[in-house]
Amino acid sequence: MTEDAKLFTIDDYEEAAKRVLPKMAYDYFRSGADEERTLKANRKAFRNYEIWYRVLVDVTERDTSTSVLGIPLRAPIIVAPTAYQKLAHPEGEVAAALGAAEAGTIFTLSTLATSTIEEVAAASAGPKWFQLYVHKDRGLTKSLLDRAEAAGYVGIVLTVDAPMLGRRLRDERNAFALPEGLSMVNLAEMADDVSRAEAGSALSSYAASRHDPSLSWSDIDWIRSNSTLPLLVKGIVRADDAGRASDAGVDGVVISNHGGRQVDGAPATIDALPAAVDAVGGRCDVLMDGGVRWGSDVFKAIGLGAKAVLVGRPVVWGLAIDGAAGVSAVLDLLREELANVMALAGCPNLAAIDRDVVRRTG
Repeated sequence: MTEDAKLFTIDDYEEAAKRVLPKMAYDYFRSGADEERTLKANRKAFRNYEIWYRVLVDVTERDTSTSVLGIPLRAPIIVAPTAYQKLAHPEGEVAAALGAAEAGTIFTLSTLATSTIEEVAAASAGPKWFQLYVHKDRGLTKSLLDRAEAAGYVGIVLTVDAPMLGRRLRDERNAFALPEGLSMVNLAEMADDVSRAEAGSALSSYAASRHDPSLSWSDIDWIRSNSTLPLLVKGIVRADDAGRASDAGVDGVVISNHGGRQVDGAPATIDALPAAVDAVGGRCDVLMDGGVRWGSDVFKAIGLGAKAVLVGRPVVWGLAIDGAAGVSAVLDLLREELANVMALAGCPNLAAIDRDVVRRTG
């Protein structure tokens, strides 16, 4: 990337990615459900929180490091699971995992990846989580858990907000389908399910036919019995659900509305975060995703009790532009912005960022 083309913000990365991605691919990554109210609310809601900065604090050194489930991170920013990353770059999830490792963080591989569990594990020595959709075929689901553990992944991220997919109108209008040569390679027997679509979204049809809508709290024990890996539950917005998940003994809760791609009209995740943190009461780590585009967003999430945030779309934009280097550049940008906000707010480390510093307006 030349100096003239230097990208200064995550929005700059998105604009650059939009220019290089095919319309169907850009719309797939960019889209939310229905009117996209929740998609927009995730970003807008961060403006409702102010940073009540401290002064006369020695911030010569700012320490952004933390750990999640015992895994050391350079900053509290983790790569969220995102499907079909070869739509963004030929090396797909392999490049994204390499970029995450370079940035000193965790990469989360989607069940619907276009690179295999084993390929990603072989390519990147960095820490990796595997995101799990529970299928009606529990034998297939168990095989995914077994493969992730055998390949050295260090956590399972169970997505619980997708018994079926929200209606993503951009995908429906584009008749979204994977182009020839790409498939859900970890689900070989159903790899053709989203390879072609005559009307509507083939992905939506796949989810309706394969995801298990009977998934319930009792299945936490089933997953525990079939994997020894730490378990995080992703897709919670209610405080009582967060508390129930921690009561069930999960290792982490991810406050998430699926990036605004499921229930349109769901609360913004930054608004849902504080009550969920209180309900969990320190029994497990609480993370969040949705709408994070600035280091100040990361700062606000930490101040409201998140141990770390997950980012999805920003990583895809970096991947589309420059592969692994683009991914690490996006993650480094967010970390540098976070460190800058910490200095200006009088917070030399993450422990200093609390609810006294981050307050809701009004």
